[in-house]
Amino acid sequence: MKIKLFDSELKVMEVLWAEGDLTAGRLACILNQETGWNRNTTYTVIKKCIDKGAVKRLEPNFICSAVISREEVQEQETAEFINKLFDGSAEMFFASYINNKNLTREQIDKLKKIVEKLK
Repeated sequence: MKIKLFDSELKVMEVLWAEGDLTAGRLACILNQETGWNRNTTYTVIKKCIDKGAVKRLEPNFICSAVISREEVQEQETAEFINKLFDGSAEMFFASYINNKNLTREQIDKLKKIVEKLK
């Protein structure tokens, strides 16, 4: 399922992924504390998430539930980023990342283990 989420929509999703299902009112309270959004702003963004199929509304009490996982969004965003900036080449992305980053020995070892698991 390909869903493009904007930063504001990702804020709603982050709260749902961290907290689980919440009433829209509770979600509005949390986002007010975290971002300063008012209730109307939060409800507008929730509606956009619902329209895109990222969130479903359950009744009674306008319960918001994430339909897509953090991992699905990360995978989509990563693929889009690699396609956009590296011509779809994961190898070019990976080479660029590791060449321009001061990685610790521990980070290098973790990356090696990830690559080994892929074999």
